[in-house]
This record gives sequence, structure tokens and C-alpha cells, in this order.
Amino acid sequence: MEWALVFDVDGVIADTEALNARVTVEVFRELHGVDVLPEEFRPFIGTGDERYCEGVAEKYGIALDTGLAVRRRAERFLDVVVRDPLPAMPGVLELVTAARSAPEVKLAIATSGNRDKQVLVIEGTGLRLAWFDAVVTGDDVRRKKPDPRIYLLAAERLGLPPARCVVFEDAPAGVVAAKRAGARCVAVTSSVSREALAGADVVVESLADISLDGLRPLVVPA
Repeated sequence: MEWALVFDVDGVIADTEALNARVTVEVFRELHGVDVLPEEFRPFIGTGDERYCEGVAEKYGIALDTGLAVRRRAERFLDVVVRDPLPAMPGVLELVTAARSAPEVKLAIATSGNRDKQVLVIEGTGLRLAWFDAVVTGDDVRRKKPDPRIYLLAAERLGLPPARCVVFEDAPAGVVAAKRAGARCVAVTSSVSREALAGADVVVESLADISLDGLRPLVVPA
């Protein structure tokens, strides 16, 4: 029976969250002369680049030009990762390698981030986009996580029901999106606490703590 592994990018494939927050702090200072705190972006992890900026702007009463803020943020982010690509998170390369060797297992990317930015992050880790049977980014959907559309579209492109997809997430919004889509969810505590991820089927400190054989029972009946 075919089933799939579906990976978020930020905080799952690569540890981008600290860099995301840092460059967005710089953008708020540049565009509005306001010093915000990196941790203020934490509630908006996984919700898409636009909401990530807008959420903190609303807190400060800033009339944000969202498009400009997202572009400046992406420019700063890409400047960093082009010079110094981020390594893959522990366990990611091993899981992808195992899945590519298993003919019944498909692979997908499902991220709220914009495609240009996420492709650079993914391929900077040593992964290749061509290894994935489906790729869905924030450019493909209007409603971002916690809306389930990203994961429903990933399952559709894989040709599988969501119940046969194991989603890897690091943020509460992503966990909610996966579960609303009807997928199984493994959450990794790379960005927020274990308690914040309690809605997932499995919570781990690292994807190195799990294996393809250990994941199979989540979607394949005994």
C-alpha cells in the first residue's frame, strides 16, 4: 500500500526559525524604526510569510506594507543562505534516503513559505527538489496554515488520501493544518515546546529519533 512522508521546511528540513526572526527584526527597524523582539514572531511560525510580518505589526499598531516587508525579508534571508547554506536538521536526510529506497513510499514538501526562498533552503541542505513527488508552497494557496489546504493539495498531487500521509511539522499552526486535513502528524520540538505541539500524533525532539519502519504503523494497518 502506498503512503507518503510530507515535510514542512522551516524548522523541519532546516533550522531557519532564528534566521527568519532576525531578518524580520531588521526589516521592522529599516522600514518603521521600530525595535521588535525575535520571540514576538514565534506565535506566527508556519502561518506564511505575510502573516508572520502582519501579526507583529498589528501588535505595534504599524501600518505595514506587507508586500514590501515580505520582499525585504526574503532579500535579507537569501543573502545569508546563499553565502552560508543551512544544514539539514538531524534525521531528515536519513528519512528521505530510506523513503527513496522504498517503492511504496512517496515524498512531498508542503510549506507556507514562498517558493524561491524555500527551494534555496531545501537544496542548500543537500536535498534535491526532484526527489519529491509533490511540492506545495505558499505560492500555490491563498489560505495558509492552520488552514488545511496546503496538506489537502499535497495529498491530491501525490494521488493519496490524506490519511496515508505522515506530515512532519514544528509549529502549532502546522499541526492543526495537518490534522484538519486528515493526515497523521509527527511534530519536532525544534521551534516550540512539546506542550504547544500536543495535538500531533507523535512528538519527538529530533527526526533522528524515528525511522521509516517506526512511522509505517501510523498509516498502514497491521
